Amino acid sequence: MQIFDAQHTRSALAFGPLIEALHEAFVRPAQVPFRHIHDLSSAVGESANLLLMPAWNAEFFGIKTVSVYPGNAQRQQPGLHSTYMLYDATNGAPLALIDGNEITSRRTAAASALAGAMLARPDARNLLVVGAGRVGSLLAEAYATVRSLGRVMVWDINLQSAHALSARLAREGFDAHVVDSLEAACGQADIVSCATLSTAPLIKRAWLREGTHLDLIGGFTPQMREADDDCFKGTQVFVDTPEALMKAGDLLDPIAAGVFGQDQVRADLAALCQGKHPGRTDAQGITVFKAVGTALEDLAAAQLVYSKHP
Repeated sequence: MQIFDAQHTRSALAFGPLIEALHEAFVRPAQVPFRHIHDLSSAVGESANLLLMPAWNAEFFGIKTVSVYPGNAQRQQPGLHSTYMLYDATNGAPLALIDGNEITSRRTAAASALAGAMLARPDARNLLVVGAGRVGSLLAEAYATVRSLGRVMVWDINLQSAHALSARLAREGFDAHVVDSLEAACGQADIVSCATLSTAPLIKRAWLREGTHLDLIGGFTPQMREADDDCFKGTQVFVDTPEALMKAGDLLDPIAAGVFGQDQVRADLAALCQGKHPGRTDAQGITVFKAVGTALEDLAAAQLVYSKHP
């Protein structure tokens, strides 16, 4: 059994090949059960959860385990740890133990760019990154593989984090700038990509200009919000999987308010990748992509990592 640490996993998941691998995964037959969530609180004496995310196809199967310990923030430790186990589907043999944090962050950014390739205008150049955390820090690199980026604007509730990311992106050759007004930045952006843990809407529909692509990939629970209800009113809404309609506060709240209905979702990523829906159909409309993540993306990323080993 191979063991791939964070550095090896990261180097094996360049965004070009990873986006291609995700596209192929959404086209090929696979089984992806809903994630399992287990409450560990009574055993460990504090709020804690274990997430299990399995998926399989004809060649491989795998499972990602995620431990979520919110109290770790007070201990100056990461609140989330993740690992991935990949197996041979033909005989059940374990093949690899892979760094799950790198898989999660890179496949999340890659899926965002994959959707953007089909939903953002072909001439989209100005990217606004909302959230300078692990996933947000990867979005400019991911989107640069599918669009010719010009300006990259960075906003974070922590101004120091925004400046750190902007400086890093500038060193990597991006025309990166920190912005302090989301309203003003939205008025200049062609793509607005949000990767935060916000529980209150950050983006307002009134701030978005015609032709904008709004990418919401941070929130993954009913309590989390990144956009206001109006962002789903009269816009072209897409999801990564139908599970988003059960778990994303950004969708559940406007549905409850009666401003949006489940039947108004245009397509999911599988339908887009399989050509069952054309994606963006005009230059003026606002497209919205809401993702909560799927174990299918983890499996595709793990297969790519394993294929790179000597």
